[in-house]
Amino acid sequence: MKLQFIGRMAATSLGLFAICTAAGVGLAFAASDVPANASGPALKPGKEYLLATNYPNNLHLIDVASDTLYKTCQMPDAFGPGAAQVAPDKKVAYVLNNHYGDIYGIELDTCKTVFHARLAFKPGEQAKSMLSLAVSPDGKELYSVANPTQILNDHYAVQAPRLQVYATDAGLNAQPLRTFEVPRQISIMQAADDGSLYMAGRDIYKLDVKTGQYSVALPTGSWKRPQYSPPDLLYIWSHQTARRDFSLLYTAAKYKDEKQDADTADFVYGYVSVDLTTGKTQVQDFAPVTEVYFTGMRSPKDPNQMFGVLNRLAKYDIKQQKLIKAANLAHSYYCISFDKAGSKLYLTGTFNDVAVYDPDSLELVANIKLPGGDMATGTAQVFTR
Repeated sequence: MKLQFIGRMAATSLGLFAICTAAGVGLAFAASDVPANASGPALKPGKEYLLATNYPNNLHLIDVASDTLYKTCQMPDAFGPGAAQVAPDKKVAYVLNNHYGDIYGIELDTCKTVFHARLAFKPGEQAKSMLSLAVSPDGKELYSVANPTQILNDHYAVQAPRLQVYATDAGLNAQPLRTFEVPRQISIMQAADDGSLYMAGRDIYKLDVKTGQYSVALPTGSWKRPQYSPPDLLYIWSHQTARRDFSLLYTAAKYKDEKQDADTADFVYGYVSVDLTTGKTQVQDFAPVTEVYFTGMRSPKDPNQMFGVLNRLAKYDIKQQKLIKAANLAHSYYCISFDKAGSKLYLTGTFNDVAVYDPDSLELVANIKLPGGDMATGTAQVFTR
């Protein structure tokens, strides 16, 4: 089946990457062991920045106005995956790193590490988070889903996944304030304006961070759309957008009739979305499947336009479900981001360069080389101090 082939192709690409990078156990460290590189000045109020991470363990800030590197911070321990979330006051970036096993808070003005939590906190266990990281709307709490394994003498015992809630002022040896068992397969997440937490797994769940009670906010794996196959979702980039939406791409087969014949079906791209301000959910097809995209984002200027990227940069009209324009790329890019105005489009991931495109013409307007190695699957974030 064409859809299964596309899903396997994308999953294999990320699966091989995860296998190569997820080995290792994070170690706790003392304040004196934390490297601090206060390279560059403090951030300026009102200025817009793009945050990106890369090997060996760098956090970069790019000035969006000039599309130049503003400063570079060195993070502690090891890289991977480099997924970042920026605090609401835009003073600290929280990064899931050290082979998916630790969370660090990096003060952006000084490059100092001001928060550290090792996800494995019980004796004899290892724990990894598959890109799940979010900050509460008031900036006081941090959330991640840990997938723990108990390391025994003669075998490993897989444990239930748990949401771990931290106080962001807990310092360099942060321990969970609360933990709750949650469904398996949780990856990215975002906190809504009302304080609830939306988590993407087999479905998109809405969780009360005080009680641990959750419900299905938006069925994805369990959707019952007439004439549609179950969707194939492979989305591990959790963007903090100016539109305050939590969105993931999907592919699905759209059957001609109740026979559900894959040979005659149309294969479509779409997105599922939660409005983090209102809680309203949306499921929307936007294009026929012609190639794989790793990330997609609607334009801040025109929400009817969807942009997707992997091996090409493409722009779609959502209502008409047709391709408007596409651009060839120098190499694959995993992650797509917009500036707040929607006048610039940034491509990151894979190598160590940030490609800047004009969203209207899809012309390359700048290419920013970052010190260090590749960005891998790190999530770039655009924010205004």
